[in-house]
Amino acid sequence: MKTTTSTLIKVMNKKTKIIVITALGLIAVMAFVAFVFVAAPVLGKGVSLYTRTAEVANAEKTKKPPIRTITHIKKPKNVRALYMSQCAASSNSFRKHILSLADDTEINALVIDVKDFTGTVSFPRTSEREDILQGSGCTVKDMQDFIDTLHRHGIYAIARITVFQDPLYTKVHPELAVQSKSRNAPWKDNKGLSFVDVGVRKFWDYIVAISHEARDLGFDELNYDYVRYPSDGPMSDVHFVHSDYSQRALELEKFFRYLTLKVRQPDATGYIPVLSVDLFGMTTTNKDDLTIGQVMERATPYFDYIAPMTYPSHYPRGFNGYTNPNENVYGVIDYSLKKAVARLHSTTTSIGSLAYTRIGTSTPMIFKKPQRNAQTLRPWLQDFDYGGIYDAKKVRAQIQATYDNGIYSWMLWDPANKYTREALLSHE
Repeated sequence: MKTTTSTLIKVMNKKTKIIVITALGLIAVMAFVAFVFVAAPVLGKGVSLYTRTAEVANAEKTKKPPIRTITHIKKPKNVRALYMSQCAASSNSFRKHILSLADDTEINALVIDVKDFTGTVSFPRTSEREDILQGSGCTVKDMQDFIDTLHRHGIYAIARITVFQDPLYTKVHPELAVQSKSRNAPWKDNKGLSFVDVGVRKFWDYIVAISHEARDLGFDELNYDYVRYPSDGPMSDVHFVHSDYSQRALELEKFFRYLTLKVRQPDATGYIPVLSVDLFGMTTTNKDDLTIGQVMERATPYFDYIAPMTYPSHYPRGFNGYTNPNENVYGVIDYSLKKAVARLHSTTTSIGSLAYTRIGTSTPMIFKKPQRNAQTLRPWLQDFDYGGIYDAKKVRAQIQATYDNGIYSWMLWDPANKYTREALLSHE
């Protein structure tokens, strides 16, 4: 006869039954505990939530990455900078070449794309306030490491931010773009690139967010380019929904005022970034807005430095009487900067600004403005072959014209990042 546990229980008295049942229960509990603390880590997926091992593992998962120290260096007394595209910045060979050039010559600053003509932001975004847009341009995943390297070499780091020319943002937000009247779609210039309408406040905040993040990476200065209305394209087909095109200079100045108010904020170390803006070269000689909204007097109240793009190849034939500006590079730079310095030195102007006070009630109107010195100017000079061959002699002639006007800072532009070594003085 087979004896089972249930049979034994039946023949036991009541007290014995209680003892046996209690014993069986304790055995079951002990078996469960043994499984949880011993077998589960081996047999289960991962580790049991009840083990010390699990507690350590969970702590590792939730551990935040270490906070990196943000470093900045002081602006050199006289900035001598090279432009570096974000594609070049992503290349180790280009980095080594540019660093070697800076180490051996008078170069002490780099202007690096952090948002280029494609709209691509080159560094990993951290903002939780804005959409992270994935563009088609080059990216620099170790941008902060690169900036740290520049600082170790004593190189001042300037972030270049292309503003209103942004085909990426207009693709995501076509309703905020400059519009084509005929196609009921974003307008495009001759290169097929679209622009955000200057008056879009949401986009202003997008630029502010990128600026803050660039500052927090360690960039010492923020430089803004393409801060203008579009020009090169079918302008008869253009339509502006978010701004008054007839008041271009005023609309652009509103952006300048908003930008400087929001961006001149200290980072975690208390550092407030230096701000500069790129303007068309002829803003130094013209007092109208060149149909793009740029007027020098309406930019100077909001930026530490004005960077006119005085590339001789971009001036029209007949400028200052020159049949071919490319053959008169010293004259182009000299004439342009003389005009700019005189306007900066003046304490009055006929050009109105949100930052200026009108003097009296007479006409034409005259406005009182702060005097700025020549060092407010930091021109872009040409080191690329367009309209002619720009050798060391031509590059150096532009630099000399800058010095002859009491301006001792400059920046060289070559979209290919291949600079003329012979035009640069050896490191002092």
